[in-house]
Amino acid sequence: MAYDRTLLTTEALQTFLSEHSEWKHEGGMLRRTYEFPAFLEGIAFVERVARAAEAADHHPDIDIRWRKVTLALVTHDAGGLTWRDTKLAAEADGLFGSGAGK
Repeated sequence: MAYDRTLLTTEALQTFLSEHSEWKHEGGMLRRTYEFPAFLEGIAFVERVARAAEAADHHPDIDIRWRKVTLALVTHDAGGLTWRDTKLAAEADGLFGSGAGK
């Protein structure tokens, strides 16, 4: 599938981060840790994110630690952050808000 591999500008990245303050730019990736009241709620969130990621053909690194789930996003084949990363990050935030974990 062909898609735009244009890297985010510094301004676009800063705008995203100012609008999504829980996300951090670390190690060239967007990262956020979500915390849930129970382990299985975190697992349910991972499944929702996995379905969204598969539909977008854009897959985050996912780290599960008991009640905490960390997502890390980067467009590897573009060599950095693109709109695909910010789009999936914002979608993950919506999926978190729509689930039990807050």
